[in-house]
Amino acid sequence: MLKNLARNWSAAAFAAVALAMSTFHLYVAFFGPPDAQIFRAIHLAFVMALAFLLLPGFLYKGGRKNPNILDIILLILGVSAALYPIAVYDYIVTRMYYVDDLNTYDFIFGSIAIVLILEATRRAVGLALPLTAALFLAYAVFWRGFGLQMMLDQLYMTTEGIFGIPLGVSATYIVLFIIFGALVERSGAGRLFMDFAMSLTGHTAGGPAKVACVTSGLFGSVSGSATANVMTTGVFTIPLMQKIGYKKGFSGAVEAVASTGGQIMPPIMGAAAFVMAEFLGISYLEVAAFALLPAILYYVALFTAVHFEAKRTGMVGLPRSELPHLPTVLKERGHLFLPLVIIVWTLLAGYSAPLSALAGIMSVIPTALLRKTTRAEITLNTIPDALIAGARNTIPVALACACAGIVVGTITLTNLGTEFTQLVILVSQDSLVLALVLTMIAGIILGMGMPTTPAYIVQVALLVPALVKLGVMVEAAHMFVFYYAILSAITPPVAMAVYAANGISRGTLWDTGYQALKLGATGYIIPFMFVFGPSILLIGDTLPIILTMITATIGVICLAGGMIGYLLGRATVVERLMLIGAAVALIKPGLVTDATGFALAGGVVAIQVITRRKDQPVPAAVRPNTATS
Repeated sequence: MLKNLARNWSAAAFAAVALAMSTFHLYVAFFGPPDAQIFRAIHLAFVMALAFLLLPGFLYKGGRKNPNILDIILLILGVSAALYPIAVYDYIVTRMYYVDDLNTYDFIFGSIAIVLILEATRRAVGLALPLTAALFLAYAVFWRGFGLQMMLDQLYMTTEGIFGIPLGVSATYIVLFIIFGALVERSGAGRLFMDFAMSLTGHTAGGPAKVACVTSGLFGSVSGSATANVMTTGVFTIPLMQKIGYKKGFSGAVEAVASTGGQIMPPIMGAAAFVMAEFLGISYLEVAAFALLPAILYYVALFTAVHFEAKRTGMVGLPRSELPHLPTVLKERGHLFLPLVIIVWTLLAGYSAPLSALAGIMSVIPTALLRKTTRAEITLNTIPDALIAGARNTIPVALACACAGIVVGTITLTNLGTEFTQLVILVSQDSLVLALVLTMIAGIILGMGMPTTPAYIVQVALLVPALVKLGVMVEAAHMFVFYYAILSAITPPVAMAVYAANGISRGTLWDTGYQALKLGATGYIIPFMFVFGPSILLIGDTLPIILTMITATIGVICLAGGMIGYLLGRATVVERLMLIGAAVALIKPGLVTDATGFALAGGVVAIQVITRRKDQPVPAAVRPNTATS
């Protein structure tokens, strides 16, 4: 990257600001942050500067080399508006919110901040989130009659809006883990993840699809972005899947679903997990513990589904001669797992998430230098390149958090969350199942086109209170909406991970989306398990947790078999319905439901064993050009 900086002045300016931003956050992680509002304002100022240096506005056609004069003006205004609360900090902390009138500068800089955050967010993540924020603002001003002074007081002069918890989490946690991910990627860990997965599963039936599951889970636990996962691992796994005969739509769907699951896979997960820890007032390690078993179930279901599809259609794996040898992989690159181990160890030892991230960051380069096989990956440019990339990758997340803060601040000011809770309870008639279904639909709609973090934040403000009022555990309610914020990435019509995968597989959008829904079906059911059986979140006594693990695992395997149409052999329509029924019954813990689920699943196994039904697969040696949509 550094050798390209001389091509235009904005690249050099961007690199300088990005390096300053990453260095500042590393310094804060080591020595501790300043006051919350000051820290968040500095974080926002860096991000605003980077956004207007890097991202084109409406008037650009094609690529651009340098920002135009309008971008420079917006950059100056955006940074000034972000830093204004620091300049008048004593005035802000001594005034009485909602009582003392705002002065002229408060109005000017507050208005500029809101408008430019909306514009910068539009450039970074698209129109959906800023449009949502604008609609909430319009609702508060024109429908509820709140004046500009009250709105600016709430959104700009306090830590209840733009400078609220979401932006604080971005500044405190997310940027550090993004820097860590950038360093890990440049240390050669990407090749480790791919070779590790290939050596484990590449030779089995449908091996490349299973490689996608393992690789995307490993990579996703570091990057936390579904679309980034697809674009990083999908360029390898999707062509491999098509090579052995998977159709275009199915191969794209496997990668999209596998990459989406990375956001729920500990140890790092996605950015929204850190926001959840802050909202719940617990450690990030506890959130990771909540997510562990559901994430395993998610990938067990996906892994099983691709295995069943391979067996149903007679696909084979790749020849062992074409695959890496596992002992060799571990010998040459296995040490690159060490930074992840260090992060987990430091979290388990009771250190904070920022310090754990810092320990992981500091361990990446020494770890890569341990062996000659990975030493070549490290150059003089590795660290500055990673710091620049980390700051760049923080832009969409930080702006999404700031924009989501506008939404949350508006909801708090207008009391819309309480009103929405009353509406859900009224419509559901106190039926928890109906309320959960309504919440699921609302959550997916709210998440369409949005990054996971702001989608989750908005849902916490609107949907979680209704579930809690109906008796759902707070932790389960948060995990419930968290899952549907993530699953919006594979839910048509706006399914960003599917779009990304489809660009590689060249399948039809609706076919890929339909296949993704089938493969990700378990993900839509697991959140209901949170509510009816919190033991799946590792909450409660040991015995119920073990029983839940057993029944849930059998349930997701049954669901995969029912959706694909294969268990011990090809399944008839009746058998598929029995398997899906077994999966649904095993969602809710209890003797009756568990007995029903086991009976239905056992019935299918018995039928297939007795009849000794043999599937009639397509020929195993499928030519690459037969992989059609």
